[in-house]
Amino acid sequence: MQNVNKILIVEDEEQLLRMLQSTLVQAGYEVATAKNGMGALEQLIKGEFGVVLLDLGLPDMDGKEVIQEARAISSAPILVISARASEREKISALDLGANDYVGKPFDTGELLARIRVALRPPRRCKSADATDTPKRGLVIDFDTRRAIIDGQPVRLSRKETELLQLLADAGGSIVPHDEIIQAIWGRSGEADYMNLRVLAWQVRQKIEPDQSAPRFLIAEAGQGYRLKCE
Repeated sequence: MQNVNKILIVEDEEQLLRMLQSTLVQAGYEVATAKNGMGALEQLIKGEFGVVLLDLGLPDMDGKEVIQEARAISSAPILVISARASEREKISALDLGANDYVGKPFDTGELLARIRVALRPPRRCKSADATDTPKRGLVIDFDTRRAIIDGQPVRLSRKETELLQLLADAGGSIVPHDEIIQAIWGRSGEADYMNLRVLAWQVRQKIEPDQSAPRFLIAEAGQGYRLKCE
């Protein structure tokens, strides 16, 4: 069982490591540290963690290799913190098993918010059980990025899955536009309401049998979105 209050920081830059450790301790978390990939894997073998904060530029091995190795021994969410800003690096890390990606430099408030999201217990519409596929309603398997709508399966992109995960975690409550944009795109200013509307439209293309009368992804004018399950 994961120790949700314990966070592993994997960072070889001493000053940043101390800053992260101090910030997390002040926020009430228990913290362990590692300065290289092998040290991180040894920590994951020995103990359970709620979240792993992982730098990609480690002295002994690439952080993406750490992600691959970590996924074989731990189910803890991995939040990458890296100066590598290319979209290719982000996609590669996420495809290998990372749960989130924050670019350096970062805002500590945003980092703490992302940690809280990573620690939030998932709430799903229904349990995605391939042996008992429902004939009506929505089932989402976030691990495989697959949705089943009225018995028909569809594949979801990473951002589409992130949007549905965020709304599912809210348990039917409205998630404000700004909170969604920050959770999916961060505070870089690269995304706005139009990006969110386009993403919501893409999701509806896949999960709504009748897009003119949405059953699942509900827009609340001037507020945000919520996920309604049947």
